[in-house]
Amino acid sequence: MKDERDARYAHRRGDGRPKVAGQAAEEHGPERLTAERIGAGLGERATLVQFSSAFCQPCRATRRTLEDVAGMVPGVAHVEIDAEAHLDLVRELRIARTPTVLVLDAAGTVVRRAAGQPRKADVIAALGAAVAG
Repeated sequence: MKDERDARYAHRRGDGRPKVAGQAAEEHGPERLTAERIGAGLGERATLVQFSSAFCQPCRATRRTLEDVAGMVPGVAHVEIDAEAHLDLVRELRIARTPTVLVLDAAGTVVRRAAGQPRKADVIAALGAAVAG
């Protein structure tokens, strides 16, 4: 019964809307990613990091959305990471499903995260928080 409740809770939380990187940051300090850790350069102003898997249909739509937004906002980079090929990073960042999107500020600090396919408007709003902070 507990597993069913956990699955329902995880599903509700994975609506694609960016959430403030919360309790883990309070307990262990803010999560920070470097270019070396994600295997690509960080954006000058912000970075959209997408964890995907090969057969994930929502991952493809998420990729298009993030590429569109990164193309609209100067200084923003989009980096896609294959979750299966980077299991150590997936475990460390507590990525539970794909797609998961992390929004990083210019210093590489995770300021927002979303599990599931995000809406373009939500990504733009999350970027605003990353760039302003």
